[in-house]
Amino acid sequence: MGKIPSSYRGRLAPSPTGLLHIGHARTFWIAAQRAIANQGILILRNEDLDPQRSRREFADAMFDDLHWLGIRWSEGPDCGGAYGPYSQSERRAHYLEAWRRLREGGFVYPCSCSRKDLAQAASAPNDGGDEPVYPGTCRERKDVGEFAEPAGVNWRFRVLDGEAIEFTDLNLGRQRYVAGKNFDFGDFLVWRRDDVPAYQLAVVVDDAAMRITEVVRGADLLKSTARQLLLMRALEYPAPEYFHCELVRDAAGTRLAKRHDALSIRHLRESGMTAEKVLEMAGMP
Repeated sequence: MGKIPSSYRGRLAPSPTGLLHIGHARTFWIAAQRAIANQGILILRNEDLDPQRSRREFADAMFDDLHWLGIRWSEGPDCGGAYGPYSQSERRAHYLEAWRRLREGGFVYPCSCSRKDLAQAASAPNDGGDEPVYPGTCRERKDVGEFAEPAGVNWRFRVLDGEAIEFTDLNLGRQRYVAGKNFDFGDFLVWRRDDVPAYQLAVVVDDAAMRITEVVRGADLLKSTARQLLLMRALEYPAPEYFHCELVRDAAGTRLAKRHDALSIRHLRESGMTAEKVLEMAGMP
């Protein structure tokens, strides 16, 4: 994949599975401002990877709402660029190539466990909400070479028990996570049994292919950074820098999600609120 370029390349990576809320406004505004401050390029990637949840009306809304906020990008599905396509639904060949490299290198293995199996496993603590810590049930399977394609089973990345992954976040400072079934996270999904690449693999492949030098995103993805650094090392990709933003929460202190329709950018717009007021609500000066 080569070296990361010296010039700044940041990205916006919304997923069209619901309306963007003020938490997204905060993160994407910070990403845009950091690109401007570094005299760099900002791209928009449409992360429509999940065919069951992604909807065209949400994609249209996110483009419109981001423009309404005053956020501009130089590369994306709407304007093209040198590193397209910029919608994940059109990038399957890139993900398959990465999966084959991981399989051939012995970094991944097939897994037949369901989420119900994992939830019922006594040795599977919760790792913070994104998925149960995998207990290693299928780790010793010997049939990896029988799969020419990933479909039909889950594929997990094999982590070393007790390995510490450390990185310095540009906003939140030094971070440290320990991999393994009794630690912060276990062997994680890179491909789903329904033949959809997992988030962890797709963003790593795309950030490398699109020459991203800095990833700006929410602090809820800090642990994902540890996973993604392991994937980058296995695939011999250069790692970008990371800037994780503090999360915006509702009045009860709960992290905002797309189900919070009352705090969606679209709802606030329709209620008569200005873009400046929305950004103020999101904690921007």
